[in-house]
Amino acid sequence: MPSAQYKPLSQHDGDEEQSSIDPSRVRNRHKRLLFHILAIASVMYVSYLGVRAIARSSKIGFGKPCHGVHRNLSSLPSHFNLPSGHQIPSVALGVWKAEKDQVGDAVKTALKAGYKHIDGAWVYRNEEEVGQALKDSGVPREQIWLTSKLWNTFHAPEDVETALDISLRALGTEYLDLYLIHWPIAFKKGSNNVLDEELTVNPYPTWKKLEELVDKGKIRNIGVSNFNIARLRNLTANPLKYKPAVNQVELNFWNPQPELLKWAKEHDLLLEAYSPLGSNNQVKETLQVPEVQAIAKELGITPAQAIISWHVQRGTVVLPKSVTPSRVVENLHIVKLPEDLFNKLEKAASSHPPKRVVNPSAPWGLSFDIFDDDGGVTVPAA
Repeated sequence: MPSAQYKPLSQHDGDEEQSSIDPSRVRNRHKRLLFHILAIASVMYVSYLGVRAIARSSKIGFGKPCHGVHRNLSSLPSHFNLPSGHQIPSVALGVWKAEKDQVGDAVKTALKAGYKHIDGAWVYRNEEEVGQALKDSGVPREQIWLTSKLWNTFHAPEDVETALDISLRALGTEYLDLYLIHWPIAFKKGSNNVLDEELTVNPYPTWKKLEELVDKGKIRNIGVSNFNIARLRNLTANPLKYKPAVNQVELNFWNPQPELLKWAKEHDLLLEAYSPLGSNNQVKETLQVPEVQAIAKELGITPAQAIISWHVQRGTVVLPKSVTPSRVVENLHIVKLPEDLFNKLEKAASSHPPKRVVNPSAPWGLSFDIFDDDGGVTVPAA
């Protein structure tokens, strides 16, 4: 039925014209006009439905990022660009602390849900199970971003490639998309956490070996993990062939690290957030933060989705971990927070003293704090 805004069509254009026009032609003309009106009304209605669907998808964040598409309906980036030109998916499944016989199912669930990024490490002791799940999934290797990490006992240049090959065999792949120095601490090979002071103070020999492995095609991008600003400046003061693409660190509401984030953006270094919902027993507390609850309620999303969205909106890759299928799926769906809500959450996260949980300085018997001290590194002038 035509909308009320349309005026009724005149049935008569004047007595003289009416008397001279064939009645059958008038009827055909009326039919054509009616058809056009109905067609316009149909297009308007379909357009309305489309806009409403997009609005709803944007609100609840259920648009799944597709391979090669770099913005989803929520306007948050599904990928970030690296100096190499490669594009790393902004949300990954982290497999740290994932139990044996559970991590494989979590990986398969994630890939089925649309994840394109799996973040692991040799020291997690689950790379074989992850590799089997990748094989079983049937997803082509080139559609999955795989990250692993070089452990502390393999920093000696002669040990780096051997360590990498162990991870490659376990994962069932010929190359990694990203390989990170797991900690800025080197242990002597075969020791029980005996510090290798030389390679800890100067990681450049380790880095040069990683650069060689990029040139050999075994790694596409290289980066670091758990490096503070002083250690980053120490490494990047060397004549690097390839700059660190990523620094993976503990980032969450309780430890937002705004100074590190600012420095990283100024130096074209992408941060990745592990323990993004909080470490250990912080997760429940994170999801109950009043600002997080308010955002979730207003946007019709879960508190976890609000936090994960906040991370990506800050410009960081986020690595939520779960082996629960429903949560694995939930964590992928992100939505852009309105600016006022984003700023409110950012302010709340920065308004309390930072609470770092992951700090093995004491258990490793170090005489310095990995994050607060430089451990003897020579830091160039700013």
